[in-house]
Amino acid sequence: MVPAPNLRLRTLVLAVASAAALMACGGGNGNNVSFTPTASGTIASGSGGSSPTAETVTVPAEPAGLGRTDTAPIPSVLAYVDTGATNQRDNPCTVTLDTNAGARVLQGFLDIWTPSSLKVDAGVTLAAANGCPAVSPSTWSGIPGDSTDGTVKSATIHAANINYVKTVTQARTTAQGLAAYLDDRRGKGYSVSDGMGPLTSAWRAGTQQTTTITAVDPNTAIAPAVNDGGNNVGVGASGGNANMGLAVDFINGLAAGSTEPPKRFYKYARPWRWSSDVKVVPALESAKSTTPATDGGFPSGHTAEAWRDTLAMAYLVPQRYQELVARAMEMGENRILAGMHSPLDTMGGRVHATAVVAYNLSSVASYSDAAKKAAFDQAQAWLRAQSGSADFNALAAYARTPRTTDAAQPDFDRFSDTAAWRRTYLQRMTYGLGTTGAAGQPATVPKSAEVLLETRLPYLSADQRRVVLKTTAIDSGYPLGNDGEGWGRLNLFAAADGYGRFDGDVAVTMDASLGGFHALDRWRNDIAGAGKLTKLGSGQLRLSGNNVYSGGTVLAAGLMGADSATALGNGDVFVKGGTLESTAAGAPLTLAGRYTQTAGTLSVVAGANGAGLLKVGGTAVIAGGDLAVRFASGYAPKVGDTLTVIQATGRQGRFGNVTVQGFGKVSVSYTANAVLVRIDGV
Repeated sequence: MVPAPNLRLRTLVLAVASAAALMACGGGNGNNVSFTPTASGTIASGSGGSSPTAETVTVPAEPAGLGRTDTAPIPSVLAYVDTGATNQRDNPCTVTLDTNAGARVLQGFLDIWTPSSLKVDAGVTLAAANGCPAVSPSTWSGIPGDSTDGTVKSATIHAANINYVKTVTQARTTAQGLAAYLDDRRGKGYSVSDGMGPLTSAWRAGTQQTTTITAVDPNTAIAPAVNDGGNNVGVGASGGNANMGLAVDFINGLAAGSTEPPKRFYKYARPWRWSSDVKVVPALESAKSTTPATDGGFPSGHTAEAWRDTLAMAYLVPQRYQELVARAMEMGENRILAGMHSPLDTMGGRVHATAVVAYNLSSVASYSDAAKKAAFDQAQAWLRAQSGSADFNALAAYARTPRTTDAAQPDFDRFSDTAAWRRTYLQRMTYGLGTTGAAGQPATVPKSAEVLLETRLPYLSADQRRVVLKTTAIDSGYPLGNDGEGWGRLNLFAAADGYGRFDGDVAVTMDASLGGFHALDRWRNDIAGAGKLTKLGSGQLRLSGNNVYSGGTVLAAGLMGADSATALGNGDVFVKGGTLESTAAGAPLTLAGRYTQTAGTLSVVAGANGAGLLKVGGTAVIAGGDLAVRFASGYAPKVGDTLTVIQATGRQGRFGNVTVQGFGKVSVSYTANAVLVRIDGV
């Protein structure tokens, strides 16, 4: 057979039969049915009074998965959230590793350094009280190498720690020196609020934040060290701030969690005292302490404060969660660039602050559910009003839309490259210093740590958020990773992108009527594991990782977006309701197993090179439901073009209705292993 004359036909992607055979021979399998448009614009079966050849459709069972859910049990150790009140240095009963939560949460540092005394006693004098003996000041002088000093337990990691500071301070650029100076001198809450990116000006206006360190020219010598006369995080409700006073109070409360107790326990010197090769920012020379016996470097107080502030902001504005925790990591790096702290110091600040914030949010009476909601609602309402955003998700889009390309402007977003910051964040969790223990040990999740994701993943249960933290934690063996609870291994940047593994079956219910992330969320992690994902509820969940989970995917309701070629992993895909939207760019959506659809809609966003179309490794079984085809921006098929919507090793069944955006006349052909749509006219 030959194609009809003068009819232009272009096949856009690979098909099992040539376009000519499709038109003249019905796709080459003798079982095709052509379709004509109905008045409503949908497609009805039947052509010229003929009926398609009957075929048997065998619907496979839904993916079985593992048949169980994953858990993250609470470790059977003293929990920081139960003992956080002992993080103090004015009580003789809370000066040991066992009795001081602040020291205990950083006990992994003992793999690297043994302080001269195992007490909170550097510069501390306490009278006997409550049946506990008096505490006398430590003999530690604060000068490395003298007779009062502690002992380096891991020479390799200690050397790498100090050498990192030497290297970066000697290579420090003017811009880096300026950033380090500003993060040292400005109020930490004000400094890190630029993690809000496009929302920074609105945030600072609402909180009424101020700083007196505003104009330092990076092209000239940095001004001498001065103190910030601003108000740090802003004006609270008692100060008359009706716009965001509750939000400011919320942040101020979480700031309670001093690093002084662990500093005075671990008694580890600052890097410029360890080596004269460490170059402190010149303008900060005058800020160096002259009392080394009370000036421990571990953990970093500036870093810890930045983490407490940004975690509070991220709770209130989860649309900027990852960018804010990245800003806290940047504060740590700037402390190193300043020459004031080492990587281990900043890592300790991060770990300590994470535990402190979880303690406050879950154990302090003033952080009731009602109080947290009031602060959250106030922050969201103010930012929506200032940005002209109709709702939570409109604000989320605004918060990630560049407002300026001028890095000197407050609303400039230097955290917009999510992939790059993911790598940077991970590197700064360990700084490549080496390991102190065995890799591959199971991750544990501290008690109540899930509260840190309460507004970021609100549609998950507390138990599910714990599993998210477990499956995104870094490997074991790194410094500060063996605190007993798991604080040192938490990767909050990754956790904000959902699960890292399905080591049990995961059922996600999203109720769009609740708005926010309930209505729309995206998981960007590369998800592994043998478990199954089931999507329930009316909300929309989008996956964009290089996923290899093998337990299968079931879509029962709502919308599931497959935004990468491997979004749906290596198992079977079963659509029994809702809409599966394939938007993978630059390549077909690859399904390693079978594709089954009994109801709902397959929505294909077709683009160049087969983008968005389904390439099924097993059999495609279509026992009901619809097909909707639309086109990616810049992609414009023409009348006469044919798209292979599904290519599989075998094909059974047909769609009930087929629509193609912009075209009212189409023909659908079903071959032995493909579904093809030809555009016949507008």
